[in-house]
Amino acid sequence: MYAHFDGVVAEKLADSIVLDVNGVGYLLLVSAQTLSMAPSAGGRMKLYATLSVREDAMELFGFYSREEKRMFERLRSVSGVGPRMALSILSSMPLNDLSIALVAGDAAALTRVPGIGKKTAQRLVLELRDKVDDAELTGQSAAAAAPAGSAESEAIAALMALGYASSEAARAVSAVAGKATKADEMIFLALKSLGN
Repeated sequence: MYAHFDGVVAEKLADSIVLDVNGVGYLLLVSAQTLSMAPSAGGRMKLYATLSVREDAMELFGFYSREEKRMFERLRSVSGVGPRMALSILSSMPLNDLSIALVAGDAAALTRVPGIGKKTAQRLVLELRDKVDDAELTGQSAAAAAPAGSAESEAIAALMALGYASSEAARAVSAVAGKATKADEMIFLALKSLGN
């Protein structure tokens, strides 16, 4: 129903933004990442949006990027994950980290999100690991497990250069990350685990 709102930030609250669009104030619930990207009151901002309708409430959710909105919708598609829990997941970890955790099957990373137990984390990984696009794991996303230029991101990029799919590279590097600290060591161990 709503694709996006483009307006002036009227108010920044703890978990939401009031966006003034031509004199109408829209209250959009947002993740911590979106809130941190928002300008101060009076600044212009575009938020991608989705409307959640329940018997007792209608809520607008806002996102700084299409990718964040897409991940929110994926999270909501999992049984037992409502819009508030999906927003909590997005607030607890950067989008790239979340993508890598899902593809690598790292349910333990998801259990660190408040309100996510072991079963829900496993269900998220099981249902979403194949739905994360390769594009989300390349470029900046390849550095998801650590800052850009980290050993993990370098190892993932190297494996992708050798022809491995980004999801396969991410899984292999995630599996060996605790056994090595340098990119070349991770690449060696990852290639070994991949059977080469």
